[in-house]
Amino acid sequence: MFGLSEIEVIPVAFESLGVRSMCTYIRTPSVRILLDAGVSLGPNRFGLPPHPREYEALRDRRKAIIEFAEKAEVITVSHYHFDHHTPSYIDWAYNWCSPEMAEKIYGGKIVLIKSYKEYVNFSQRRRGWLFTRTSGKHASRLEIADGRSFTFGDTVIFFSKPVFHGPEGSDLGWVIMAVIRHHDECVLFAPDVQGPISQETLNIIIGEKPQLAIIGGPPTYLAEFRVNGASVNVAVKNLETIVRRIPAVILDHHVLRDENWISFMIPVIKAAIDADHRVLTAAEFLGRENLLLEAMRRRLYEDEPPTQEFIKWSRARPDKKKITPPPI
Repeated sequence: MFGLSEIEVIPVAFESLGVRSMCTYIRTPSVRILLDAGVSLGPNRFGLPPHPREYEALRDRRKAIIEFAEKAEVITVSHYHFDHHTPSYIDWAYNWCSPEMAEKIYGGKIVLIKSYKEYVNFSQRRRGWLFTRTSGKHASRLEIADGRSFTFGDTVIFFSKPVFHGPEGSDLGWVIMAVIRHHDECVLFAPDVQGPISQETLNIIIGEKPQLAIIGGPPTYLAEFRVNGASVNVAVKNLETIVRRIPAVILDHHVLRDENWISFMIPVIKAAIDADHRVLTAAEFLGRENLLLEAMRRRLYEDEPPTQEFIKWSRARPDKKKITPPPI
């Protein structure tokens, strides 16, 4: 598929599958890899907490992550936001996680992680430190991956140097991208680069010449609120360059938190068509319809009102919600 015969790519959890995540399973003849084994829900959109349908998707995708983790030999962590790694504590409210789930995911695996000491903001430094002492302690091998390559038979996993989580100088910190090569085939995984917005990140992506790139798109839902509109325009231009140069692109994550995302991406889709290339969401890559539950949250509350039991649970104290599963 898309020029890949020896590398299999399976999106596991993404916004187009109803949750916040970019978790992806990749299998080559040499190694099985689970990229960014985390999943979460946006706590507040349109003044509303997650809808029961979002919790159903969260539960379903967490189950899938655990199942794919059981198959994987290598698990990666690009950065320490909770939609990209699984913490080792109980939280049913937003991450659907527990110490037992974390052990199932990381236990006995080779875990390749972003450094929590360099190119990291305070929040991720603390989370990364905690990860190494909780979830990461179950790994058979835990290694810092920034700028390094790891060889498994005929497969090489290369990690970029830290790149910005969005625009240069972003207060959200840095992430590391992953490049999986097997003989002449190549897949690039670029989580939370938000387009990319950074020119340096664009150059790295183009320079790797993958047949398939999995890219976290720009957060158009935050345009003129937390993200400068000019940055979104830069991201769109950079994506146009990417889809002209790379035969297939999975474009998902932040960009699909906006029901009107496609209106922003029309130039990107047109550029891909003109180059006889493909740009798809993760759901479309799997042959499914997009399930943009967070973007649809306001409409879901109108069309499918939650039960009184769920509303009561959603209004409980945050600490109580975390330790009590939602009534779905």
